[in-house]
Amino acid sequence: MKSGIFPDVTDAIFAAKGAFNRYADLTLNERQEIIEAIKKALLPRVEELAEMTVHETGMGNIADKKKKLVFAITQTPGTEDLITEVNTGDHGMTLYELSAFGVICAVHPCTNPVATLISNTIGMLAAGNAVIHCPHPRAVNVSKYVTEVIAIAIRDTCGIDNLVVTLDESLIGSTREVMTHPDVSVVVCTGGSDSLGLALSAGKKVIGAGPANPVTIVDETAEIRKAAFDIVKGASFDNNLMCTSEKNIVVVEQAADRLIEEMKRNDVYYVNSEQEMLRLTATVLTENITINKKLEGKSANEILTAAGIFCEKKIRLIVVETVKKHPFATVELLMPLMPLIRVADFDEALETALELEQGFRHTASLHSQCIERLNLAAKKMQTSVFVKNGSSLTGIGFDGEGHTSFTVATITGEGTTTARHFARRRRCILTSGFSIR
Repeated sequence: MKSGIFPDVTDAIFAAKGAFNRYADLTLNERQEIIEAIKKALLPRVEELAEMTVHETGMGNIADKKKKLVFAITQTPGTEDLITEVNTGDHGMTLYELSAFGVICAVHPCTNPVATLISNTIGMLAAGNAVIHCPHPRAVNVSKYVTEVIAIAIRDTCGIDNLVVTLDESLIGSTREVMTHPDVSVVVCTGGSDSLGLALSAGKKVIGAGPANPVTIVDETAEIRKAAFDIVKGASFDNNLMCTSEKNIVVVEQAADRLIEEMKRNDVYYVNSEQEMLRLTATVLTENITINKKLEGKSANEILTAAGIFCEKKIRLIVVETVKKHPFATVELLMPLMPLIRVADFDEALETALELEQGFRHTASLHSQCIERLNLAAKKMQTSVFVKNGSSLTGIGFDGEGHTSFTVATITGEGTTTARHFARRRRCILTSGFSIR
């Protein structure tokens, strides 16, 4: 049997539980040594993993997958994320520390399968847990491969086998069985609505990522050239598969034409003809106004070709000028096609953005030089990720400050998750002492 790969749910969880009991005896330094060994094992395989992911899922592009994987491996925080809090006073000391839950069930999407698996594994192991991964059926083979690489790296470092495991097949029944197993303490779900619904009914603690429809606002005070560059960069990255990537543009009329021209300079195919809009609508959406799965994560040129629209150069993004009621604006497309909606002023822009974001409280951004508007929008939108004057990618740490995270837990409220979110907060009290003030 391959290390970390099991045909049966019971056997997989039994092995992970046994591994967790041994892992619990290790020190924080030993945990970090294991994490460093995992990183060392994965980095030389980045190109291979990117190619495997694109080939198996049929989505995204290899160049951006590689960047995403390197980022997940190198920028996900480990044990340093486990903060300690302490209160002292005349009556003693109260200590708050973070401890492991046990065995975590981690459910992953097909959009970012390997980056999510790697990032979550690092955080979950840093917090002291064992992990059983439940990958999406469209990414089961690459997920099994990377799980085995991780399991072997752990075994070779500390002698503990099967601390990170997965199943031979990805079936909805097996995932449900893992979620509800009595030896699984937590379910972390980064999958779609169906798997999240299963997780929330499992009777366990759940860390759950929900739906998204990220919107970006551009007002008349924005640095238009930078705004156009940033929007195209975020919305085109890995063919717009990231849940945080810009999905809508709401622009104040005074800035709209300048923004469009700058986006064209960044390899955008701009659509403002009704005929082309109708062709694209019929191509990327089904009769039930859902995503055409065959085009999910495909390139902008492939989408234009499918719609019968000729474009002689390679482009990164399709931008369609439309109204806020159009399905392009209300449905999360997960492809490099996004609507542009013109509005009269900033007040209307913010109102429209709130409507398009649909209360998911996931991701939003604003390009403006007005401090009052930046603060107002952040307060009103209430999203887990809010970016001011930058690409959506900075919201999860790309080219910016802060840690990386590929699970944005909007439904359960944790936001961008790292090791500290995969641990229990415990309180320990010592009376009469340890205050030196």
